Amino acid sequence: MTLIIGAVLLVTAVVVYLVQPMASGLYASLSREEDEPTELESRRRVALLALRDVEYDRATGKLGQEDYRTLRREVAAEALDALAAAEAETSLGADASPVEREIARLRSGLESGSTCGACGSANEATSRFCAYCGSPLGTAVRSGASPDGSGGDRAARPESA
Repeated sequence: MTLIIGAVLLVTAVVVYLVQPMASGLYASLSREEDEPTELESRRRVALLALRDVEYDRATGKLGQEDYRTLRREVAAEALDALAAAEAETSLGADASPVEREIARLRSGLESGSTCGACGSANEATSRFCAYCGSPLGTAVRSGASPDGSGGDRAARPESA
């Protein structure tokens, strides 16, 4: 009899333990939290940890001098790329407003020729024509001249249908 009472008390304790977070209103957010690292921050951290591991493996004698030089060169290049990307993100990161980020995105797209000068929509870097309005994405659009050769700004002077 005491065995049955003990088992019932144990099951009751487990059920209360499992149901307590739901009953108290606690939940896990499905959106990104502010303290969660971004992809670039994670990439930077992994690269720096890999560099530390290469140094540790050399110090413990697991790597020979030639392997150490090769691995260190590769991992250091990855770490520098990750640091540069993280630095570029923070230069126009959390302090910048969404409008400033959008302006920077459009400006870089116009400079690379992937943003349409006529309608402002983003296109793939290899596109020759805008996927939205069909305007050419050549050097004439990048330099500010309209594709029809008039030299005017098509975004400022919309064509009438």
